[in-house]
Amino acid sequence: MGATEPVLLRVQGATKTFGSIQAVDMVDLELRIGESVGLIGPNGAGKSTFLSLLSGDQQVSAGRVSFEGRDISRVPAHARVVAGIARAAQIPQTFGRLSLRENVLLPSLFGARLPQREAEDWCREVLAMVGLDARPDVPAGALGLLDRKRLELAKAVAARPRLLLLDEIAAGLTEPEVETIMALVRRLQAGRAIVWVEHIPAALRGTCERLVVMDKGAKTHDGPFAEVWADRSLQEIYMGVPDDDISAH
Repeated sequence: MGATEPVLLRVQGATKTFGSIQAVDMVDLELRIGESVGLIGPNGAGKSTFLSLLSGDQQVSAGRVSFEGRDISRVPAHARVVAGIARAAQIPQTFGRLSLRENVLLPSLFGARLPQREAEDWCREVLAMVGLDARPDVPAGALGLLDRKRLELAKAVAARPRLLLLDEIAAGLTEPEVETIMALVRRLQAGRAIVWVEHIPAALRGTCERLVVMDKGAKTHDGPFAEVWADRSLQEIYMGVPDDDISAH
């Protein structure tokens, strides 16, 4: 896994502008199956916009996004899901009136394109992965925040992505709940690549072996997690991390 695998995702000079604002500025990134990359930076750094360029929710103004050797820069989000890219959102995008099973069945059928019987079997497996298999017929609207986050992850995984994009999925959770999500993400790493955008860098520790830092739309750091985390310049960029907190880990 990792460096021995062929490149799954290649981003070359990705740029996104909104009028005179350059939200993402010439970002390059390569990712292989088995790699888990944490992406951090201060508010307004361009993290979520960059993730949207990968998911297809937005398209690059300049540059190129390639997946499995194919240029997908202009491919819309729904087609990227079918191609093998799925995103789990900060605010869970669940269907409150549908059961957990039904929420997971939809991406199994229309994302993974599985036949009905195979999709139903896969749904049970995915719900078990995220710890929601005990009550598959409960309406999603009855869940608490942590379980809604689990369901959001389940929906993304149900599409059978080779690239899983996580957008601040730890936001709003307590410290023990964040630990639960971290453990869950570790279980989901096998056979896929992960990019995890998070505002709290500590949530990525022990989950992502590689850390990318963005500031003002540009990539400033990219390397082994411990090495980037210990960089003394990080505190100047990521203002939410005190000097002693960086050095302590």
